[in-house]
Amino acid sequence: MADRSVDFSGIPKEVRDHLAELELELSEGDITQKGYEKKRAKLLGPFLPQITSVVLALPDIQQQASSGPSSGEPSRDCSPASPEAPGPSSSSGGRRNRSGGTRDDRYRSDIHTEAVQAALAKHKEEKMALPMPTKRRSAFVQSPAEDCTPPDTSSASEDEGSLRRQAALSAVLAQSLQSPDYWINRSVQSSSSTSSSTSSTLSHGENKTPTSALADILASTRIGNSVPPDVTSSTPERRSRVDLPPNAMPRGMPRGQSRTSMLDTTADGVPVNSRVSTKIQQLLNTLKRPKRPPLSDFFLDDSEEIVEVPQPDPNTPRPEGRQIIPVKGEPLGVVSNWPPALQAALARWGASQAKSPALTTLDVTGKPLYTLTYGKLWSRSLKLAYTLLNKLGTKNEPVLRPGDRVALVYPNTDPAMFWVAFYGCLLAEVIPVPIEVPLSRQISFVLFKCFCGVGLALTSEICLKGLPKTPQGEIMQFKGWPRMKWVVTDTKYLTKPSKDWQPHIPTANTDTAYIEYKASKEGTVMGVAVSKIALLTHCQALTQACNYCEGETLVNVLDCKKDMGLWHGVLTSVMNRIHTITVPYAVMKACPMSWVQRVHIHKARVAVVKCRDLHWAMMAHRDQRDTNLSSIRMLIVADGANPWSVSSCDAFLNVFQSHGLKPEVICPCASSPEALTVAIRRPGARGTALPARAILSMGGLSHGVIRVNTEDKNSALTVQDVGHVMPGALMCIVKPDGPPQLCKTDEIGEIVLNSRAGGTLYYGLPGVTKNTFEVIPVNQAGAPIGDIPFTRTGLLGFVGPGSLVFVVGKNEGLLTVSGRRHNADDLVATALAVEPVKTVYRGRIAVFSVTVFYDERIVIVAEQRPDASEEDSFQWMSRVLQAIDSIHQVGLYCLALVPANTLPKTPLGGIHISETKQNFLEGNLHPCNILLCPHTCVTNLPKPRQKQPGVLGPASIMVGNLVAGNRMSQAAGRELGVVEEEGLVRKHQFLSEALQWRAQSDPDHVLYVLLNAKGAAVCTATCVQLHKRAEKITSALIERGGLNTGDNVLNAIVNRPPLFSPSLSVSKAACILTTQPLMRILRSREAAASVNVKTWPTIIDTDDLPRRRPPQLYKPPTAEMLAYLDFSVSTTGMLTGVKMSHSAVSTLCRSIKLQCELYSSRQIAICLDPYCGLGFVQWCLSSVYSGHQSILIPPMELELSLPLWLSTLSQYKIRDTFCSYSVMELCTKGLGTQTDSLKARGVNLSCVRSCVVIAEERPRLALTQSFSKLFKDLGLSPRAVSTAFGSRVNLAICLQGTAGPDPSTVYVDMKSLRHDRVRLVERGAPQSLPLMESGTILPGVKVIIVNPETRGPLGDSHLGEIWVQSPHSSSGYYTIYGEESLQADHFNTRLSFGEPHTLWARTGYLGFVKRTELLGSTGDRHDALFVVGQLDETLELRGLRYHPIDIETSVSRAHRSIAESAVFTWTNLLVVVAELAGSEQEALDLVPLVTNVVLEEHHLIVGVVVVVDPGVIPINSRGEKQRMHLRDSFLADQLDPIYVAYNM
Repeated sequence: MADRSVDFSGIPKEVRDHLAELELELSEGDITQKGYEKKRAKLLGPFLPQITSVVLALPDIQQQASSGPSSGEPSRDCSPASPEAPGPSSSSGGRRNRSGGTRDDRYRSDIHTEAVQAALAKHKEEKMALPMPTKRRSAFVQSPAEDCTPPDTSSASEDEGSLRRQAALSAVLAQSLQSPDYWINRSVQSSSSTSSSTSSTLSHGENKTPTSALADILASTRIGNSVPPDVTSSTPERRSRVDLPPNAMPRGMPRGQSRTSMLDTTADGVPVNSRVSTKIQQLLNTLKRPKRPPLSDFFLDDSEEIVEVPQPDPNTPRPEGRQIIPVKGEPLGVVSNWPPALQAALARWGASQAKSPALTTLDVTGKPLYTLTYGKLWSRSLKLAYTLLNKLGTKNEPVLRPGDRVALVYPNTDPAMFWVAFYGCLLAEVIPVPIEVPLSRQISFVLFKCFCGVGLALTSEICLKGLPKTPQGEIMQFKGWPRMKWVVTDTKYLTKPSKDWQPHIPTANTDTAYIEYKASKEGTVMGVAVSKIALLTHCQALTQACNYCEGETLVNVLDCKKDMGLWHGVLTSVMNRIHTITVPYAVMKACPMSWVQRVHIHKARVAVVKCRDLHWAMMAHRDQRDTNLSSIRMLIVADGANPWSVSSCDAFLNVFQSHGLKPEVICPCASSPEALTVAIRRPGARGTALPARAILSMGGLSHGVIRVNTEDKNSALTVQDVGHVMPGALMCIVKPDGPPQLCKTDEIGEIVLNSRAGGTLYYGLPGVTKNTFEVIPVNQAGAPIGDIPFTRTGLLGFVGPGSLVFVVGKNEGLLTVSGRRHNADDLVATALAVEPVKTVYRGRIAVFSVTVFYDERIVIVAEQRPDASEEDSFQWMSRVLQAIDSIHQVGLYCLALVPANTLPKTPLGGIHISETKQNFLEGNLHPCNILLCPHTCVTNLPKPRQKQPGVLGPASIMVGNLVAGNRMSQAAGRELGVVEEEGLVRKHQFLSEALQWRAQSDPDHVLYVLLNAKGAAVCTATCVQLHKRAEKITSALIERGGLNTGDNVLNAIVNRPPLFSPSLSVSKAACILTTQPLMRILRSREAAASVNVKTWPTIIDTDDLPRRRPPQLYKPPTAEMLAYLDFSVSTTGMLTGVKMSHSAVSTLCRSIKLQCELYSSRQIAICLDPYCGLGFVQWCLSSVYSGHQSILIPPMELELSLPLWLSTLSQYKIRDTFCSYSVMELCTKGLGTQTDSLKARGVNLSCVRSCVVIAEERPRLALTQSFSKLFKDLGLSPRAVSTAFGSRVNLAICLQGTAGPDPSTVYVDMKSLRHDRVRLVERGAPQSLPLMESGTILPGVKVIIVNPETRGPLGDSHLGEIWVQSPHSSSGYYTIYGEESLQADHFNTRLSFGEPHTLWARTGYLGFVKRTELLGSTGDRHDALFVVGQLDETLELRGLRYHPIDIETSVSRAHRSIAESAVFTWTNLLVVVAELAGSEQEALDLVPLVTNVVLEEHHLIVGVVVVVDPGVIPINSRGEKQRMHLRDSFLADQLDPIYVAYNM
């Protein structure tokens, strides 16, 4: 626009100030570009006719200083004339290219941006097909930044760390354009900080639209007919048979979806028209790219112990210089009139220079608020000291004594009160502890945990009123704080000391003067104690280094409570009677130019700032002719040790050099909380050459060595010096890890310092103190170089030519990945160079590492702009991965984007890294976009197991076990024998004859009692009633059904409704038995719409039966004839019906009777589904055979009345009960918190002797233990709960009886299980898995553990398939296709060695037998059977065998909101489905946690993480997960997931 190229000299100052504020709002994203244009036009409207013909006069910002750069020095960027840089004014074209809301100008470096774009250009040719995550559109509605902005509890306005870096981006790779042909000693270039460069746009190279760029990244891939590549395993995936009929849909699947459409696949198994499968194929194609480490870098997990670190690369650069010599600072001068203590200096100035100004504070508008003179400072401090010592308690019991600690709680906006409190504490000889105001959780200050005895806090009246309070008006008890007594230090509350009272001012000694807090990398807060002599010496050293003079003026922009702001602006200034002008951050937020204006107005000689202050001033600068910075002799840059600060310094100088700023006055310094000031650049003489800058290779720095960038120009880092060591100090460089060994001259190490002017200890932490403050450096031989203790500074750097100190990073920002060290600031700079305009909000990025699978993994979290699209965000994340991989040669583990203004802040506005990391690990980060790359960055996985061909046959293995003394792994129940009691019943081989006999001998004996939800008996059946009804049904089948002998009848009452139609088709039933309500449903329109009712056989209503008896009862000619078909759907999705003969039924009932000691006077309660398996036997058959009374509790009634089952046990005093896992889980979750109310209602479970869970799976030990513990208060014995085990080939193998020993529990090493081995470990051992015995083996049952591949028997405690031999085994599968081979393999198979003539049935379950020390009912040692899992469900990944339940158990522990989980594989990618029980905003939190826990505990990389709603995972009536149904639904895109993450 034309109105931007105008001269603002004719416009009033108020309008210019409004324009500056408007420009700042635009740059910070607080206003849109359109809103900016409207408001700007409105402000300039009255003045436009007067200035339309005025031409903009640009300041001379490209002129070179008198000492210009050398010919080899590249020109610097971040010029204010850049379209992105905030210059005095810009052209309209440049304005259009500006970011509307991302203040990335601070981080810009044109050369570094060019390097990043060049690196990304290489990747464009590859066209990586990264699958975008699938997100439910209703899940994440991004609110505007204003809506999600937390209350600003501090006076800061921006990210401290990010601002410090951005100005520096301008020089990150400037040096890469030089000719790097010399070593570090010659890599230092004499350059001028006035260098500048021409501006460039943010996007270099070709101009590509976001759409086309996204198309490059998401290049579509064609799914051919070839099998997808196997990227995770050398073993093909086990293919399970899926026989799910059309209307047998799992829970959560649309009913209208047919099975055919769900499983339409291509030749290679990829579903047609499946968006999910296409994205998985994209992921597989992407993962085909070779990883960076060669195969030799992988290592074997030989001993199955903790993985080892890979061998180092022999080509890794190593230091080659000589051992460094300690660097000594200049001698500390002796001053004759130097005061003996800091309090003495205050007393002197308070008496002799009472009217001399000590402190000037500013209001929010940047105007002086009030000035505190030295006289007032002395008198008020004296009053406070007197009050603390004499007025807080009694004379005999004072509250404070000398040496006590006192907290100083003052906001940054009230420096005068803090000054008075600090010096008042020094005069009272109590130890001040300055801390932050605890206004919110993000400033949860826990410093007092280690400060025993801190019970007093000083604050101002205004601050006290603003503290959070309880409803009673008391100060809230803050987290980690002891009970505090608050003292207001306003003048009106202080007492004037008596004339005869004078403070005691001793000579400085080693006693603690004050304690300064610091936060470690892990977020813990520690207090650094500074002694009185160190305080005095530090002031003297700063005075000498900075050449402070009495009466100077200093502008302090830093926090006056800690670090440089305290040392310069509070302590050294009083020592030298300096007038300090404090500019709080609240003022900087409103008026970024305020500190520059204070320098100009007060002719300040020294200014203490940070890089962000330079940048803010540069952004808000306009052509103000009255600004003059020629008075500054020293501009101290407090964070100048950061390598990325060089660009901010250069850019600030380029703008303000025309306002009198001299290049030599910019003085970066290095400091740490432990060693205080480490080094500072002294101001040079005018016109002299500026100090050197080193151009280093980032690759070399990652290996801890100093190398000139000779190979890749994209990986260069410019480092400016921080001057020389402080006077009176001795400095060394030692290795940051291990013993403090001296580094070599070309090696990066930690700076350690010996000085009297440093901290003395961590208060209350003697162990950490010794490792930090008492370091004795050693030489290469390990011998100490002396007995002088050094202090670790936490700074990483080296000593350059001329003893100049260079700092390249900090320990707290160090990320050590695979032995290489990376600086978090370097990664932030690279990420911000990848076009963050449309994605990152105000450049707020946090980088940290998390330890996953024995190595650190890099995580980047950035705040996303509210208006950023999904495509832009994903494109930016993809390009960041490529840029960091190219420039830093390191892979990112996770890249997350969170909504704007949601990252926790430090008290001064920066990103709280440790709290962000904690939120990430705890699942409280709530990202809106996330991308994990475990496949590409986790390179230390064990090598996949290669199964060796069997060189030993089964016979050799068996002989080896016998020679070693190992017994064969087999066990047997007691013999069935011949029981004489109830002899008449035992003579009958058929249940129909048993029922007839009972109807004649004891007709009124009640066999069954059916309860409703209220606990009332709605139906009872005596022996004669049951027999008569059976006869009527027989007549109905003959008359109405026209059945012949051998025809199948489908019982729709027993068969569960979802399996009704498939069972009908598979069983070829000739008749259907059902009740009248179900008949209406079967003949309804809804049923006719989904199935063809006309094809159904005759339906008989059992509520309307004929009255006459059948002419005769049928008796099968042999007991081996078929009695009934037992239909069930396995967890692998196969619907099968097994044939049960009359002999097997009677033998099974007899075995259960002997095991459980059942007889006519007994009562048992049954609460499980009667559809199939052992549940059907207990509901319908066992009572007829044994004569006991069965109380039937349908599980559906529990949904209406949860306490029904437990109340029934108590009411009827049941000794034995049978249930399912789903019933037990329902009671555990629903009644766990109601035990007191149940107890009050009289529920007593002390009568229960055995509570058996009927299942066909591994015992759920955690659930059974939880059930026992929860209802222990109701009298339930912990020995009562046990489990049963059965399978399709044998419905009941194990069942805990009354005479056997209690079930035993063993702990097995999970890593051995993956190798098909069993290694018993102790409880609590790492990677241990608890397994509970599956119950006592039933009478007449024999089991043996067999190798499923060789079919040879195994030894004791060896893992193999469980084979069973029993007279009640099923006789085969009933299938319409007649798969005889399948039947013979499962039901009639033989051992390859040992007993080849014995017939066994294969259960399909893995387990082992262990002989225990317990004695069985026969007096012999008890053989316990442990079931591990189903063979068909195991996952073959990386050559190892995994059981889904183990992975799912780990996943369920990963996050509190995971209700249930299921895992399966597809094309050898592990897919994890997690049900989210919490808010949908937590969906993306699950992705990294699930990936972490599976990688840590199972050494597997998750390929896909699917987050779904509760209830989506299909579960059958036995509580077993239908994983194959879930897989089919996922591949057919029918789950409606909340989020699907494809891990790279």
